[in-house]
Amino acid sequence: MFKFLTKLDYLLKETFLGLLRGGWMNWAAVSTVTVLLFLFGLSLQTSWQVEKLLNQFGSQLEVLVYFEPGIEAQSIEPLVTKMPEVVATQTITKEQAWTKLVKELGISDIDGATQQLGDNPLVDEMKVKARNSQVVPSLATQLAKLRGVDAVQYVDEAVKRIAQLHQGLNWITLTITIILTLTAIAVTTTTIRLIVMARRREIEIMQLVGATSVWIYLPFILQGIAFGLLGGAIAWSFISIIQQFLGKLIANQPEFIQFLTNGLQLTPAQILLLPLILLSFGAVVGLMGSLFAVQRFTKS
Repeated sequence: MFKFLTKLDYLLKETFLGLLRGGWMNWAAVSTVTVLLFLFGLSLQTSWQVEKLLNQFGSQLEVLVYFEPGIEAQSIEPLVTKMPEVVATQTITKEQAWTKLVKELGISDIDGATQQLGDNPLVDEMKVKARNSQVVPSLATQLAKLRGVDAVQYVDEAVKRIAQLHQGLNWITLTITIILTLTAIAVTTTTIRLIVMARRREIEIMQLVGATSVWIYLPFILQGIAFGLLGGAIAWSFISIIQQFLGKLIANQPEFIQFLTNGLQLTPAQILLLPLILLSFGAVVGLMGSLFAVQRFTKS
């Protein structure tokens, strides 16, 4: 145990000294990784917010179900509510629909209007609220197959547009993530290589006294991880400051703007997950960059 603590103490000291000796090279790497993780964090947060907004809008889209004459909507409602894609249902009987229609037409004598037509010409209907926009088409297909259903209507084009926009945002986020990852790894690799070359004489002395490659280059790998962690922490701090600034700015805006922005608020899980993702992403980028950097020297 004591031997392990001694080795750990040595590695931490060498890593810290390496960070101090690196000077502007270290700060160049940290600042570059910070910018990249900051853009990545904003992209990820925006993707979450837009996805939430789209899901909220999608859940507002209702599928209208019209039943055949003589079929009561209440008899079919239990089957509809059991569907996993359904959030809520609202049944409107033909009597309720007829009363509402007559009042909208300005006719005070409802019974007289009914007698003139011979009977209530309307049918029972049901408003079905979908879980999100993606499930609306499949939900409409399932509802159309139910016994006693005459017709199903929903805003097909709007749902398709929402799904396309959602998919496009996911692809944009993925593309940005790949580009930023490759760039961050390249910057970290270059920085660690410059640091290793600057300490080349010290490394040669350690090799002459019998130090292994792992023992020599492990502090440089830890430096790369430190670059990523520090960059992730700074990026998250900047994102938090921007969120607080926007929150104060929106507080003085009209209620409609506040209502829209409230729908873009992240969930508590996402608020906790964002810094963890940034720190983890930064650590992985730093690790990969440092491994690529020292790999060349361990083979030479």
